[in-house]
Amino acid sequence: MITALAGGVGAARLLRGMVEIMAPGDITAVVNVGDDTDLHGLHICPDLDTVLYTLADAINPETGWGLAGETWRVMESLQKLGGVTWFNLGDQDLATHCYRTQRLAEGATLGTVTAELAERFGVGVRLLPVTDDPLRTRLLLAGGDEVAFQEYFVKLHHQVAVREVRFAGAGNARPGPGVLEAIAAADTVVVCPSNPVVSIDPVVAVSGVAGALTARREQVVAVSPIVAGAALKGPADRLLVEMGFESSVVGVARWYAPWVSTLVIDEADAALAPSVEAEGVRCVVAPTIMSDVKRSAALAQVVLDAGS
Repeated sequence: MITALAGGVGAARLLRGMVEIMAPGDITAVVNVGDDTDLHGLHICPDLDTVLYTLADAINPETGWGLAGETWRVMESLQKLGGVTWFNLGDQDLATHCYRTQRLAEGATLGTVTAELAERFGVGVRLLPVTDDPLRTRLLLAGGDEVAFQEYFVKLHHQVAVREVRFAGAGNARPGPGVLEAIAAADTVVVCPSNPVVSIDPVVAVSGVAGALTARREQVVAVSPIVAGAALKGPADRLLVEMGFESSVVGVARWYAPWVSTLVIDEADAALAPSVEAEGVRCVVAPTIMSDVKRSAALAQVVLDAGS
């Protein structure tokens, strides 16, 4: 039984590789919801949907998010009307958000709706939002303004310096049904190659999750999202530096060391393996760039072997 902490494209690709080498029903993904946003009256869950669409082989391969074969008629019409269009939503993708918003309005929890969507998309992996309660990643910019994650990431193209990151609602957020149990029961807990600061930390910030992970530390294996000092996608490298950590696999090891026992790093960083282990984290060197499903599956096998 594998439980993965997940957020974003890297996590989705590793999970897609996992289902090539093990039964989907033996995998639980605990997914970040700090990126969630409400726009046009719709509740949007970018990380949940990226994982969902990737596992369903429905993801847009060019962007790594959204649906393949997407059209943009609604956004085009909205732009003509002068509406908000900085956050692009494809026509098919809008249906997912409409369904989610409808079910939430009817009283269903986010976890229930996520399970329904997974069933509709034919996804056998168990997808669990880390919490059904409100949780939002907020970033205090160097200039003094505080913005929501999607404004930072999409509207500002994550090209602004960040002074502080906080997770609004974390103090009151309860783990979603099955989250703590999945961590406790897993043979291996996998930390996917997601942004440590804004994809994994919101998961860990939910009450009880950090303690559950610390209790299973010897079974927790992480994959570094930093290769040769840089993030493959997104601002993980810059955010690590802005939070006072170096942008390297050593910085990742230091960030995760309290509750991660093993870090898988790319071959490009093999020379840094001793420095990683000096942080108290066992190091495994392997190819970590997932350019196709075959490479994702190979990395997933390395991760599972590291946790056995």
